[in-house]
Parts: sequence; C-alpha cells; structure tokens
Amino acid sequence: MLPVKDNILNARFPFVTIALIVTNVVVYVLVTGHGGSLISGPDTHEVLRYGAIPHAFTNSGHDGAVPTWQTAFTAMFVHGSVLHLGVNMLFLWIFGNTVEDAIGPVRFFGLYILGGLVALALHVVLAPGSLSPTIGATGAIAAVLGGYVVLYPRARTLTLVFIILFFTVIELPASVMLGLWFVVQALFAAVGLTNPTGTGAPAAYLSQLGGFIFGALTIRLLATRRKQAPPVRSAL
Repeated sequence: MLPVKDNILNARFPFVTIALIVTNVVVYVLVTGHGGSLISGPDTHEVLRYGAIPHAFTNSGHDGAVPTWQTAFTAMFVHGSVLHLGVNMLFLWIFGNTVEDAIGPVRFFGLYILGGLVALALHVVLAPGSLSPTIGATGAIAAVLGGYVVLYPRARTLTLVFIILFFTVIELPASVMLGLWFVVQALFAAVGLTNPTGTGAPAAYLSQLGGFIFGALTIRLLATRRKQAPPVRSAL
C-alpha cells in the first residue's frame, strides 16, 4: 500500500511543509556526500557528529564535534537511509500540508520542532545512559500526525494498493495509514535506522509515541481553520 493524498481540501499553499521536506532532502544529500551513500545512508562518523546522544544530554563532560544542544536540532534532519527519508517525507507531505492549513505556517513549524524536541526529551529520560545517537524526523512528524488525527478523525486517504502486477486506488481511513506509519517506524527502530550505531529500539519507538501524544494534546490550542472531512467514498 502506498498513500497518495488525503481527502481534505486546503486553502493555503503549504510553504512550511515543502520547506521542511526540501531541507530534509538537502541535508540527507549533504551528509551522505561527506560519508556513506545515497541509498544506505550516512556513515557512522556523520551519524555520531549530527545525531542526538542521550548520554551527552545527561553528562556535562561529553565532547563532540557539534555542541550537544545543537544536536537536538541537527538530529531531526538526518536520516538513516533513503527508505527512512522517503517514508517520513511522504507522510509529512500527505498529512503535514493539511495540518499546516489548519493551524497556520508559524504554528505548524513550532508544532513540528517542539514535537521533535519532546520526543528526544522522552528518549533521554527512558535511556539516559545510551551512547547510541538518535536521528530522524520521526518525533516531529509523529506530533504532526497526532494533531491530524485529532482534527480529522474521519478523514480518508487515497491509497495505491499493489496486487502482483495489478494495482487499484481506494480510500482508507487516515487512521489506518497512521497505524501503518507507526508499524514501519517500529521496524526502522528494530533494524537500527533511527539508532544506527546501537540498539535503542524500545526507547526510540516510545519517544515517537511521546511526539504523537504531544501533537494530539496541543493541536486544539493551535487550530484556527479546521475543515470538515468530505463524505466517505468506498473507491475511486
């Protein structure tokens, strides 16, 4: 299954959503250009340089090429592979532009960044001694998805369904696609794409849930232009 778009019509051009996607892609290209490959992702040196290491936030004596506080932000824009990047950016585009339209570009940017910071903070709390760097926009995107599901619980997602050599397009509840995203993120954490140099899968996955809950709890304070979802259609 491959999500294509949701069924909420937007009134504003999603400048921030597009800017975030472009930034993530450019950073990925630049980081892999210094070490690693476009397919498999950055090498260990670049991950250690820009990733957020929980131990560094709980121990003042930690030394790194990038100041610890800066890695809380740089880590959000580094991904473990082109697949990791592609899945995250696809879901950011589909659901992010709708949330941006509902709460405005400035608030949307704040939700995104704060969601990423909240997810990282939870990761540090759960694994304060971990030396494994965490990377990826997962926590930030989880906050966006949490906000989306609260604003549009009945929204539908146009989805390409591939069956061997055939495919069709159907509408599925957005909640199904969000659930699929969490399943994929759990797999990414399990194989080390979010913690490439270690095994912090449980803490990494729980931190994503923290970002999702943060978005769900704060979105009603930010929403100003929420729209009603169109009537449900079973297929196109």
